[in-house]
Amino acid sequence: MIDSSRRWAEPDRKPSYAGLPSFGEEPWSEDPADLEGVDVAIVGAPFDWLATDRPGSREGPRAIRVASRPAGPEVGTGIDATERLRLLDYGDAPVVPFEVEMSRAAIEATVGEVVAADAIPFTLGGDHSITLPALRACAKRHGKLGLVHFDTHTDTAAETYLHTDNHGTMMRALVEEDHVDPARYAQVGLRGTWPEPEVFAWQAEMGIAHFTAEDVRRQGIDDIVRAAIAIAGQGPCYLSVDIDVLDPAFAGPTGTPEAGGLESRELVAAARAVGEALDLVGADLVEVVPGGWGTADPAAVTAAGVVTATLTGIAARRPGREA
Repeated sequence: MIDSSRRWAEPDRKPSYAGLPSFGEEPWSEDPADLEGVDVAIVGAPFDWLATDRPGSREGPRAIRVASRPAGPEVGTGIDATERLRLLDYGDAPVVPFEVEMSRAAIEATVGEVVAADAIPFTLGGDHSITLPALRACAKRHGKLGLVHFDTHTDTAAETYLHTDNHGTMMRALVEEDHVDPARYAQVGLRGTWPEPEVFAWQAEMGIAHFTAEDVRRQGIDDIVRAAIAIAGQGPCYLSVDIDVLDPAFAGPTGTPEAGGLESRELVAAARAVGEALDLVGADLVEVVPGGWGTADPAAVTAAGVVTATLTGIAARRPGREA
């Protein structure tokens, strides 16, 4: 295990631009033995071979790590996630360019190591198709899952560009594979002109709930998130966040941007609420296409904030731990 802050122990103040870019400057390890006692492990999935529009989210995990900040007491809640959770950056799944099935198997296996250690995997994508192997790994351990899904798009199409396997179809596959309970599945932030009406008809038939960005505008993010949490209900749940749920003003260079999305503060608050209310056994954040480096990239900064807010929510469910 590598302590990315060890050399700065004496001044007790490490600048964010120095040292190993682990998420939140947490310890880094690729050894499954170091997962013992860990509550949440960050896993990178630098894979974007199945994006239909803008590529580049393979750079997302690194960008989010560089943009992240060490945890501390959150101003709004006073909760320091690191005081209640043992966190570890578990590195990246060993994906290989052009090799879809090999990379998918690598993501599932790496996330599966975290799950086998009774830790919560938080996977950083990558295009949204990485949810397929990541959630599969969680469902194999915990059974059929509830799902809260923040996105511009449903990602439940039967096919996109005549292909059934891409970042617009994987949520349908997860339902059809019986890994996601459609009655406990809520989508938040939908907008734009895709998918087609028959996809929404299929969702209605399956019992999948959705809330549009216009619903958020009219009703407010707090009410919408409460409704999504109620749908996901009791039992093991998964959280999936596509950064394109945000308006392009906050996350322009993403896989498939659409005008009229959520604001960053709405998404951060929503992630915290979901983390606190639900029994999360896995989560991911996807489709960050870096447009700058480190804190110069708004999408990566927001993505890191969403991860941290989710961790704060998870921490709020747990008592403090001994050092």
